Amino acid sequence: MQLGMIGLGRMGGNIVRRLMNSGHSCVVYDALPDSVHQLASEGAIPSKDLKQFMDQLTSPKAVWVMLPAGPITESTIATLGDMMSAGDIIIDGGNSNFKDDVRRAQTLAEKGIRYIDVGTSGGVWGLERGYCMMIGGDKTAFDHLDPIFKTLAPGVGSIDKTPGREGRQSTAEEGYLYTGPAGSGHFVKMVHNGIEYGLMQAYAEGLDILKGVNQEVIPAERRYDLDLADITELWRRGSVVSSWLLDLSAISLAEDPELKAFSGRVDDSGEGRWTIQAAIEQAVPADVLTAALYTRFRSRQDHTFAEKVLSAMRKQFGGHQESKKS
Repeated sequence: MQLGMIGLGRMGGNIVRRLMNSGHSCVVYDALPDSVHQLASEGAIPSKDLKQFMDQLTSPKAVWVMLPAGPITESTIATLGDMMSAGDIIIDGGNSNFKDDVRRAQTLAEKGIRYIDVGTSGGVWGLERGYCMMIGGDKTAFDHLDPIFKTLAPGVGSIDKTPGREGRQSTAEEGYLYTGPAGSGHFVKMVHNGIEYGLMQAYAEGLDILKGVNQEVIPAERRYDLDLADITELWRRGSVVSSWLLDLSAISLAEDPELKAFSGRVDDSGEGRWTIQAAIEQAVPADVLTAALYTRFRSRQDHTFAEKVLSAMRKQFGGHQESKKS
């Protein structure tokens, strides 16, 4: 199947690679020519501009936009809307606000253009592991693109089946799911990322306590010089707190036990804030998620070991680099 991809960064480029590895055809474009040339050398069809990009797509054209949320995604989708025809499909696979999806879908529907919002989780590991996808928007477009989503998803793998799900007709076990109308995919991904903040904060605080027990303020007989790399490795095996985030923490601590490469400055990409806004709108208490977000704000003023753990996890799962102090 053919797919056009705009935005060839860490995730966009690897999505293209995973699709091509399974025999799909990808037409690619990026504002950075070197990114286009690299994927062209691996088998993608290159484009020097959006016109050439669109000319190389067959109808119904399907274009996946993988750009940072905000003005660049907004302007790119608006431009594509002027270049596409009824029946064509625009996919926003970034982390846009779900409210923007609702508005875009309505505007594009007036031209007969189908819109899909895909909350995409998997980070820099997605090429190997696959991507967990939460998909909202036009159902006919979802059905048409099923071969694309099936290829990108992790698949059933070796995870045990959940008791009680017998007889359910769902793609959830394969790692992708149609969640409903426009915006629902990014809404589910938004809350997913809000939960991620809370999980990361719990690990970070726990590891900070383990590290702190060796301080001089603690009575000598209760000081323990604990090896956090070994403890996180231990917890990966049979513990109820095992998870992929713990796996990534174990990698980071094995590589750099003191996390000296990190300052502890932790950024947020927007979804955590939007999750708290949704909680306020619904009057749903979200104490843990709110505290985790506020800790990220505070990290930009002073830093603890816990915040270094957060920075280390963000680098491992998403390739995120710490931003410099302004």
